[in-house]
Amino acid sequence: MTAPDDICLLTLEQVGAEISARRLSPIDVTEAMLARIERLDPRLNSFITVTADQATAAAHDAEREIAAGRYRGALHGVPVAIKDLFATRGIRTTAGSKILDAHVPEDDATAVSKLRDAGAISLGKLGMHEWAYGTTSDNQWYGPVRNPWNTDHVPGGSSGGSGAATAACLAYATLGTDTGGSIRVPAAACGCVGLMPTYGRASLHGVVPLSWSLDHPGPLTRTVRDAAIVLRTISGADPRDQATEHQPVPDWLDGIERGAAGLRVGVPEEFFWDDLDPDVAFAARKALADLEAAGAALIESSFPHTARYAAAFAPVMFAEAAAYHAPNLPSRRDEYSVQVGRILDLGHRVSGIQYVEAMRVLHQARRGEADDLLEGCDVLATPTMPIAAPSIVASRERDPGARMAAFTSIFDLTGQPAISVPCGLTPAGLPVGLMLVARRWDESGLLRAARAYEQVRGPFAAPPLD
Repeated sequence: MTAPDDICLLTLEQVGAEISARRLSPIDVTEAMLARIERLDPRLNSFITVTADQATAAAHDAEREIAAGRYRGALHGVPVAIKDLFATRGIRTTAGSKILDAHVPEDDATAVSKLRDAGAISLGKLGMHEWAYGTTSDNQWYGPVRNPWNTDHVPGGSSGGSGAATAACLAYATLGTDTGGSIRVPAAACGCVGLMPTYGRASLHGVVPLSWSLDHPGPLTRTVRDAAIVLRTISGADPRDQATEHQPVPDWLDGIERGAAGLRVGVPEEFFWDDLDPDVAFAARKALADLEAAGAALIESSFPHTARYAAAFAPVMFAEAAAYHAPNLPSRRDEYSVQVGRILDLGHRVSGIQYVEAMRVLHQARRGEADDLLEGCDVLATPTMPIAAPSIVASRERDPGARMAAFTSIFDLTGQPAISVPCGLTPAGLPVGLMLVARRWDESGLLRAARAYEQVRGPFAAPPLD
């Protein structure tokens, strides 16, 4: 008999195989995960709402279906958790806000519906930065989400609960969203894999927006292979989201094990290596050296539009966020935290000309300009963040959002797929992430490169919560 915590420490792919072979029951797996949440999450606060009764009922349904020969695939009977800005039918969806505290949607977001159709079992809704507008997940209304490697530190944001729960083995996969880094930043801060797909790859229908032009849904998982499994499940065109495109959705596990030999990794020397925390720089450089030793070619490359893209990102995000919240501001100002209210004010200072000019840059980048900058390379590689996760106290004294998302936000604007993979720990025991970026729609190349590094690095341990 496998111990409950041993079950929780399996990867999504491993537990799915055990369920498929009927060596593990979805009921036992779900009960083990709920028990771990009950024991550990009071220290992390990664969940806003735990749906234990619904998860247990869904596990019994999955058990009956599998016993009857109606196995749906790799996610059938596997417990996952959802960032609390994806609509969930009959379960409150707060977006980490006071205003939506009692909001109970009538329908699921498309990504949630696809996970349910695949047989995944939702354990509940995950904590996040209020309205997804920040990088710390220090939430005034629901309390701070805490980093499982050091609970005095932030888990990143805005998908902080997703990062913390995934790294702490409180779910086999979680859903997050990425507007300026909100999947990759928590992945780097918490030591898990965070995948932002190409803009338009997966539907945002039913997701509370931060910026319509920049939001990307995607998975946080413990391994690259697990991320590939979840991404395939949630991807595809959706008539209810006009931003999605009719692109093939391949099996991204096919070819993912090709390894580092022959991989061409571009290393842009400007911007991404400036003003780095030395411990972050050391871990990221070591990761690249390890890839090169395994057969990858490191290519000095340039990403000359970095400053231009970074400058265009802010007007788009600020203006679109302010537009979404306009019905509530200023009339409900006291229902917003000071931090979120202050950055929403910035959107009202963006002129129409500034917004149009920024959108022109965005469209130029997505029409091939940014992809052309990868000429001669399969992927780009940079640190995910220039710093490790700061402490909660320090973050309250000075908002670290601009610095934490300095590298990631560029690729929300270009719409290119990007992934963060853990590449070590600082001497203080905090994770560091390596970010890889590919051309639009080339998740196959991105996942192959990320898996190649993962193979070189070897297993990455869970945080020592016990």
